[in-house]
Amino acid sequence: MRISSRFSIAVHMLTLINVRTDHQLTSEQIADSVNTNAVIIRQISSLLKKAGLIEVKRGTGGAYLLKEPSRISLYDIFNAVDVLHDDGLFPTHENQNPMCWVGSNINEILGIFLLKAQHAMEEILRDVSLGEITELIKQKRHASS
Repeated sequence: MRISSRFSIAVHMLTLINVRTDHQLTSEQIADSVNTNAVIIRQISSLLKKAGLIEVKRGTGGAYLLKEPSRISLYDIFNAVDVLHDDGLFPTHENQNPMCWVGSNINEILGIFLLKAQHAMEEILRDVSLGEITELIKQKRHASS
Protein backbone atom coordinates (compact mmCIF):
# COMPACT_ATOMS: atom_id res chain seq x y z
CA MET A 1 0.00 0.00 0.00
CA ARG A 2 1.09 3.56 -0.65
CA ILE A 3 -0.01 6.99 0.43
CA SER A 4 -2.45 8.37 -2.09
CA SER A 5 -0.92 10.58 -4.79
CA ARG A 6 -3.52 13.22 -3.84
CA PHE A 7 -0.97 14.61 -1.40
CA SER A 8 1.77 15.27 -3.94
CA ILE A 9 -0.79 16.54 -6.46
CA ALA A 10 -2.20 18.94 -3.85
CA VAL A 11 1.28 20.27 -3.02
CA HIS A 12 1.94 20.70 -6.74
CA MET A 13 -1.35 22.54 -7.21
CA LEU A 14 -0.85 24.89 -4.27
CA THR A 15 2.72 25.66 -5.30
CA LEU A 16 1.55 26.46 -8.82
CA ILE A 17 -1.23 28.69 -7.49
CA ASN A 18 1.30 30.41 -5.25
CA VAL A 19 3.77 31.21 -8.05
CA ARG A 20 1.17 32.08 -10.67
CA THR A 21 -0.59 34.87 -8.77
CA ASP A 22 -0.89 36.96 -11.95
CA HIS A 23 -3.09 34.39 -13.67
CA GLN A 24 -6.50 32.93 -13.10
CA LEU A 25 -5.54 29.31 -13.38
CA THR A 26 -8.28 27.00 -14.54
CA SER A 27 -8.46 23.36 -13.52
CA GLU A 28 -7.39 22.50 -17.07
CA GLN A 29 -4.25 24.64 -16.78
CA ILE A 30 -3.39 23.12 -13.41
CA ALA A 31 -4.07 19.65 -14.81
CA ASP A 32 -1.65 20.41 -17.64
CA SER A 33 1.13 21.18 -15.15
CA VAL A 34 0.33 18.12 -13.02
CA ASN A 35 -0.15 16.02 -16.16
CA THR A 36 -3.47 14.60 -15.03
CA ASN A 37 -7.15 14.96 -15.75
CA ALA A 38 -8.92 18.20 -14.81
CA VAL A 39 -11.58 16.16 -12.98
CA ILE A 40 -8.92 15.01 -10.50
CA ILE A 41 -7.80 18.62 -10.04
CA ARG A 42 -11.38 19.69 -9.32
CA GLN A 43 -11.81 16.87 -6.80
CA ILE A 44 -8.63 17.81 -4.95
CA SER A 45 -9.52 21.51 -5.19
CA SER A 46 -12.78 20.72 -3.44
CA LEU A 47 -10.88 19.06 -0.56
CA LEU A 48 -8.45 21.99 -0.32
CA LYS A 49 -11.35 24.43 -0.33
CA LYS A 50 -13.17 22.48 2.37
CA ALA A 51 -9.99 22.64 4.49
CA GLY A 52 -9.87 26.43 4.11
CA LEU A 53 -6.64 26.49 2.11
CA ILE A 54 -7.95 27.87 -1.19
CA GLU A 55 -10.89 29.63 -2.74
CA VAL A 56 -11.99 28.78 -6.26
CA LYS A 57 -13.79 31.17 -8.57
CA ARG A 58 -16.60 29.60 -10.55
CA GLY A 59 -17.00 30.18 -14.26
CA THR A 60 -13.87 31.88 -15.57
CA GLY A 61 -11.74 29.91 -13.19
CA GLY A 62 -9.04 30.91 -10.84
CA ALA A 63 -7.94 29.69 -7.47
CA TYR A 64 -6.10 31.57 -4.78
CA LEU A 65 -4.61 30.78 -1.41
CA LEU A 66 -6.56 31.80 1.67
CA LYS A 67 -3.46 31.81 3.87
CA GLU A 68 0.08 32.99 3.48
CA PRO A 69 2.21 30.16 2.03
CA SER A 70 4.44 30.31 5.10
CA ARG A 71 1.38 29.48 7.23
CA ILE A 72 0.38 26.39 5.24
CA SER A 73 2.31 23.34 6.35
CA LEU A 74 2.68 20.15 4.40
CA TYR A 75 0.82 18.56 7.32
CA ASP A 76 -2.15 20.89 6.64
CA ILE A 77 -2.17 19.74 3.03
CA PHE A 78 -1.73 16.10 4.01
CA ASN A 79 -4.76 16.31 6.29
CA ALA A 80 -6.81 18.28 3.76
CA VAL A 81 -6.64 15.61 1.09
CA ASP A 82 -7.38 12.79 3.54
CA VAL A 83 -4.75 10.32 2.40
CA LEU A 84 -4.79 8.14 5.52
CA HIS A 85 -6.85 5.06 6.01
CA ASP A 86 -8.89 4.86 9.20
CA ASP A 87 -6.28 2.54 10.66
CA GLY A 88 -3.40 4.94 10.05
CA LEU A 89 -0.55 5.30 7.65
CA PHE A 90 0.51 1.68 8.01
CA PRO A 91 -2.52 -0.61 7.97
CA THR A 92 -1.76 -4.10 9.16
CA HIS A 93 -3.10 -7.30 7.73
CA GLU A 94 -6.28 -8.71 9.19
CA ASN A 95 -7.40 -12.17 10.21
CA GLN A 96 -4.18 -13.41 11.75
CA ASN A 97 -4.43 -16.78 13.39
CA PRO A 98 -5.46 -16.09 17.01
CA MET A 99 -4.24 -19.56 17.99
CA CYS A 100 -0.68 -18.65 16.93
CA TRP A 101 1.30 -16.76 19.56
CA VAL A 102 2.87 -14.56 16.84
CA GLY A 103 -0.40 -14.01 14.98
CA SER A 104 -2.29 -13.09 18.14
CA ASN A 105 0.27 -10.42 19.13
CA ILE A 106 1.87 -9.05 15.96
CA ASN A 107 -0.53 -6.18 15.26
CA GLU A 108 -0.41 -4.83 18.80
CA ILE A 109 3.37 -4.91 19.01
CA LEU A 110 4.09 -3.79 15.46
CA GLY A 111 1.44 -1.08 15.83
CA ILE A 112 3.49 0.64 18.53
CA PHE A 113 6.40 1.18 16.15
CA LEU A 114 4.28 1.99 13.11
CA LEU A 115 2.47 4.67 15.08
CA LYS A 116 5.82 6.15 16.14
CA ALA A 117 6.90 6.22 12.49
CA GLN A 118 3.66 7.93 11.46
CA HIS A 119 4.07 10.57 14.19
CA ALA A 120 7.67 11.21 13.11
CA MET A 121 6.56 11.71 9.50
CA GLU A 122 3.73 14.03 10.58
CA GLU A 123 6.17 16.08 12.66
CA ILE A 124 8.41 16.57 9.64
CA LEU A 125 5.41 17.63 7.54
CA ARG A 126 4.44 20.15 10.23
CA ASP A 127 7.91 21.73 9.98
CA VAL A 128 7.81 22.40 6.22
CA SER A 129 5.66 25.14 4.73
CA LEU A 130 4.29 25.68 1.25
CA GLY A 131 6.39 28.85 1.22
CA GLU A 132 9.56 26.78 1.69
CA ILE A 133 8.58 24.40 -1.11
CA THR A 134 7.88 27.35 -3.40
CA GLU A 135 11.23 28.98 -2.61
CA LEU A 136 13.14 25.75 -3.27
CA ILE A 137 11.40 25.36 -6.62
CA LYS A 138 12.20 28.98 -7.51
CA GLN A 139 15.86 28.41 -6.58
CA LYS A 140 15.96 25.29 -8.75
CA ARG A 141 14.45 27.25 -11.65
CA HIS A 142 17.04 30.01 -11.36
CA ALA A 143 19.90 27.53 -10.99
CA SER A 144 18.98 25.85 -14.28
CA SER A 145 18.56 29.13 -16.18
